[in-house]
Amino acid sequence: MTDHLTDFLFPTLGARGAVLEISGGLADMLGWRNYSPDVRRLLGQAIAATPLLASHNKFDGRINLQFQGKRAISLLVTQIDASLQIRGMAKAPADAAGDYQQLMGRGTLGIMLEPRKGAQNYQAMVEILGDSLAESLEIYFAHSEQLPTLIRIAATDDKLTGILLQRLPLGEIGSDDNNWDHLKHLFDTLSEDELGSAGAATVLRRLFHAEDLRMFEPREVTLACHCSHASISSMLLALGEEELQPVLKEFGKVDVTCEFCGRAHSYDTAQIKELFAAEHSTRDSSTKLN
Repeated sequence: MTDHLTDFLFPTLGARGAVLEISGGLADMLGWRNYSPDVRRLLGQAIAATPLLASHNKFDGRINLQFQGKRAISLLVTQIDASLQIRGMAKAPADAAGDYQQLMGRGTLGIMLEPRKGAQNYQAMVEILGDSLAESLEIYFAHSEQLPTLIRIAATDDKLTGILLQRLPLGEIGSDDNNWDHLKHLFDTLSEDELGSAGAATVLRRLFHAEDLRMFEPREVTLACHCSHASISSMLLALGEEELQPVLKEFGKVDVTCEFCGRAHSYDTAQIKELFAAEHSTRDSSTKLN
């Protein structure tokens, strides 16, 4: 399994965490939009961070990590569902460049939980602080969940990696200041460059080789958009044939671009007619059976 999220636990030191490695799907997710190198790197980091956030939110639904900025990046969104399928997008000029604050400063960071059934959505928003995405997320956990949390994430052209280390609530075995300070001291020796070059699992073993560390079974992570010919066709059917006719008349086709991955889906007049003919045929057959 090359793309995976692995939970770990320090059973006697009062801390838990997760490591992530992704190398598949990057071109399909990030290659259809004209992202600048700095925006692509930041989006990659956000995609890497999202499964780490999901590692301790085991519920049937979707987690959204969303940045709304007032500088170069106006919007950045990543989503992960219960099956650990991730997607992400950013809105920024093609020539956007700069460090984290130059791209995202004076904005807000939000994490929203969307349960699939029953319960209402939950959302927490904080001001974007810090000099990196990892630091902003650490501040979010400190303010919103009152859980000391350390995060390192790295994004290169061909790999996303990340590590999250989190103190367990007070009262759990080993959860005290001395143990947390010890783990934090070891974690703080890790640089983003080392994480990106060595890989999360290798780094985890290097950092904590002398500690009682329990690794759990890796869970497969998939970096892929939800858009498909079937989903786009369903959307067009919902719009209705009459609604599409002016577009077909003017352009001879209907183009739909996925808001996330940026992939274009094109339907010419004949394909639109075939799509709705098949829908009418299916509806007529269902009516006769009833």
